[in-house]
Amino acid sequence: MLKRIATAVVLIPIVLALILRAPVPVVAVITAVVAMVTIHEFLRLTKSYGVQPLRWPTYIFAGVFFLLLALNVGNEKPLLSTAIFVYSVGFAATIAPFLFLTIAMRRAELSSGYPAAAASVFAFTYVALPMGMLVQLRQQWAGAFYLLYLLLVVWAGDIFAYFVGKSMGRHLMAVRISPKKTWEGAAASLVASVGVGWLLFHYALPLSSTLLRVGLIERRDGLFGLEQPAMGPVILLTIVLNVAAQLGDLVESLIKRGAGVKDSGSILPGHGGMLDRIDALLFAAPVLWFYTAWRVMQ
Repeated sequence: MLKRIATAVVLIPIVLALILRAPVPVVAVITAVVAMVTIHEFLRLTKSYGVQPLRWPTYIFAGVFFLLLALNVGNEKPLLSTAIFVYSVGFAATIAPFLFLTIAMRRAELSSGYPAAAASVFAFTYVALPMGMLVQLRQQWAGAFYLLYLLLVVWAGDIFAYFVGKSMGRHLMAVRISPKKTWEGAAASLVASVGVGWLLFHYALPLSSTLLRVGLIERRDGLFGLEQPAMGPVILLTIVLNVAAQLGDLVESLIKRGAGVKDSGSILPGHGGMLDRIDALLFAAPVLWFYTAWRVMQ
């Protein structure tokens, strides 16, 4: 627990400063590093399923994807950047199976080709695409505020699920997948996320004004005046985000349990691997991105 708290105390201020103040290309580079470490952990897990993954082709393909995001095309025009991202994601997702299957054709043992290509495609869609959505979200108006909202909602849900589930949990949620998760913890997670989401948007104007005044954001990165949505949609969005985050946590537990491991890695003391830390975010990020993209396109 001490390691877990110490790691959080060090990393949280760095992450918050990054999403609030760093230029989009810097955000893209840091996000790419996190995604690469996560993909590495995931591909290592696939070996427990008898898969010999295509490591370097996967790294290169994901790296090119983040390189294009780092170019920051259309940064001053959210509608343009969103449209470019949609077309880029569609093209990348379409070409990925053909590319990895073509590379797998060179293997001496042909029976290993399809599982390896499938693992690479899944690594890209499971890890790289959601992380790329975080970068594109940062390009949109009020992007920094929405990223702050996403992280705090996910973190609050995770923290309350852990402590309430550990102290008060009685009804197990998914014994075969994650034996320690309880319905009491899930309920506490939902309540905490909704509470944090409501507070952030209720005080969006003073919070954005304070962040602007101390130089942590530019005006386009905050939520001011008529930009603030109604609270009903915000609460509904927060509920969906929390459910997606909890499903993301369960899905990663499923992958680890099938692989016969407790953690995806050991890079973060007290937290395990990078995949262990961002598993909930990988499911929640697309939900928020689709919502903000829909708002941009209205």
